[in-house]
Amino acid sequence: MIDPEGHVESAASAVQTGPIPVTRRVGPSDLEVYPIALSGTVFGWTADGPTTTAILDRFVELQGSFIDTADAYAGGRSEIMIGNWMRERGNRDALTIATKVGKGPDHPGLSAPAVRAAVEASLRRLRVDRIDLLYLHVDDPSVSFDETLLAVDELIRAGHVRYFGGSDHTANRLFEARIAAGQLGVAHMVAVQKHYNLMHRAEYENDLARIAAQLDLGVLPRFALAAGFLSGKYRSRADLDRHRRGDEVAEYLTRRGLRVLAALDRLADETSSSVATVALSWLLSRPRVVAPVVSVSDPQQLEAIMAAPFTPLSRHQLTELDRVSE
Repeated sequence: MIDPEGHVESAASAVQTGPIPVTRRVGPSDLEVYPIALSGTVFGWTADGPTTTAILDRFVELQGSFIDTADAYAGGRSEIMIGNWMRERGNRDALTIATKVGKGPDHPGLSAPAVRAAVEASLRRLRVDRIDLLYLHVDDPSVSFDETLLAVDELIRAGHVRYFGGSDHTANRLFEARIAAGQLGVAHMVAVQKHYNLMHRAEYENDLARIAAQLDLGVLPRFALAAGFLSGKYRSRADLDRHRRGDEVAEYLTRRGLRVLAALDRLADETSSSVATVALSWLLSRPRVVAPVVSVSDPQQLEAIMAAPFTPLSRHQLTELDRVSE
């Protein structure tokens, strides 16, 4: 386990006791969100209009309030579909909307003009007047942090963006960004979205965890279910061939991966839940994790996903998952 300062410690000393909070705060911001973020990565790509609407409707029925998208998802169609749905349902104020800029084909990179134009375009597609949490989708070393941070701060002061965070930034670059923000006297990052799950631990735990704690960043793990591997549907080479994302999870079909699935199977049985629920519950036990970012292709898959915050694992169960996933 990782303690609040980012150091590794035992599951027994780090696990929280008591009831699981219904919402969690994103870093030092005043954003309070349900601890599961629904990813819009498939909207307009593999999920058509009716499927997207059904997923979004079921998500809010199950208390969901945090939706994560990007200007690069399906060439902007994801934002359009979410915006149309919010307009039809009239529920914008009940939701926390996060989107990302930097990878979109129309306004790539993080220069000041690109950031301003990308945010303006996202606001139009989402049909909103503000973005609650804006991520810098890439780390663009060709542009100084000063230029990017000043552009974002301008958008925050104008009321178009409330808070912002990083995505795909290394620990050192996050620290550099904080120093630059302090020197400029502008808004600083409150969150970071990073690849983190039971099968992909080292990148975050070896370095970023410490920096996230030092900078008081909320952590939003993406690929929270390892492209579906941690849902339990990939257990053989034949399974890889049967599913569209088989190529993405082939690297996990190892002795270690099968050990993790076996442990998840046991704990799913012990908790009367599912493999995906247990995998997300483990993530939610990690210090500074606010909400795993999860994508689904069918609204029925949300039952297991949204049960995770209400399925706390015991110290012994967390220790077992820590051990088999090392």
